[in-house]
Amino acid sequence: MPPRRRTDPADGRAALAVWRADPSGAPTSARRTAVRFTLEELAEVAPGNAVEVRVPPDGAVQAVEGPRHTRGTPPNVVETDAQTWLGLATGALTWDSAVADGRIRASGERADLREWLPLQAARHRG
Repeated sequence: MPPRRRTDPADGRAALAVWRADPSGAPTSARRTAVRFTLEELAEVAPGNAVEVRVPPDGAVQAVEGPRHTRGTPPNVVETDAQTWLGLATGALTWDSAVADGRIRASGERADLREWLPLQAARHRG
């Protein structure tokens, strides 16, 4: 069962629109809401507890089916900054290019999220 959403999807999409309009100048509150919304969306489309996705300081989520970890550092971790994460979630950036540029730190055999990115809910609706 996926975790219960804490971010209203309308608020999340509105925050994404603010971020898209000015990625480097978006207010912290909009960026943080957009990150949390997209992390919650990832957990919904890829339910599970095998991978911990971290976007400090804005949020973290466990997702992807597989063995669950209970203590200590999880064996499968993806960590990146908010700009990179939102670029991946919206399709403005590809997984391969972010990995090649060193903008993603991914460890573990399940720490490849390209199957779920970009997120459908984060795509631009013109």
